[in-house]
Amino acid sequence: MDNFSNPGRREVHDVSEVNGFLSKMYGYMGLSVLVSALAAFLTMTVFRSAVMQMPPAMMWIILFVPIGLSLGINFKATRNPVAGFVMLMILAVIYGFEFALLAGFYTQAQIGTAFVSSAAVFGAMAVFGTFTKKNLNNMGSYLSAALIGLLVAMVVNIFLRNSVASFVFSIIGVVIFTGLTAYDAQKMKAIYNNYGSQVSTNGLAVLGALQLYLDFVNIFLFLLQIFGMGGDRD
Repeated sequence: MDNFSNPGRREVHDVSEVNGFLSKMYGYMGLSVLVSALAAFLTMTVFRSAVMQMPPAMMWIILFVPIGLSLGINFKATRNPVAGFVMLMILAVIYGFEFALLAGFYTQAQIGTAFVSSAAVFGAMAVFGTFTKKNLNNMGSYLSAALIGLLVAMVVNIFLRNSVASFVFSIIGVVIFTGLTAYDAQKMKAIYNNYGSQVSTNGLAVLGALQLYLDFVNIFLFLLQIFGMGGDRD
């Protein structure tokens, strides 16, 4: 994404071009969510026994693979859109596998509530970010800094194991990624307007889908923790 951080000559696109790009980007993002859901379902049913026999070392490897894939997509998407799309789908499968592992710690009601709530929050903020006239760049910078602070605090809390802090961090996480959803939606539309004729539209759509997919995933995970901890206290 750093390739688009500097201002360049603004390219003019008509409404149909912009709508086509947005449809493609959100289509890829929606497909990623669907693939994750399917992968989670298959992991919990068809491949359940195989997963139970998987060595712990393999589990750790799988947990860290998404980091490499995300970096690869950012590097490859505009250069090779097909490769970027394939990596996005692989990323979605791996997250689906990880969701299946988490499912055992929550009830179906908690998972369903978290998913519906995440979809509603994500949808509202994506629409806001896409159509608002307000510049969200400053908000994005503050939220990115807040995210770094949150990650550090969460790492520290791994050792402290403070449940109250975990609950508070989850709420903060929802707020951060809710804001980042609007910021990323606006940012990708602006990038297309500025650079859409200079790079692959499919590649930009894959990049945008990745950013928005990760926003959605994190909103879902933080909400799941909130509903899970809320249920534990009942």
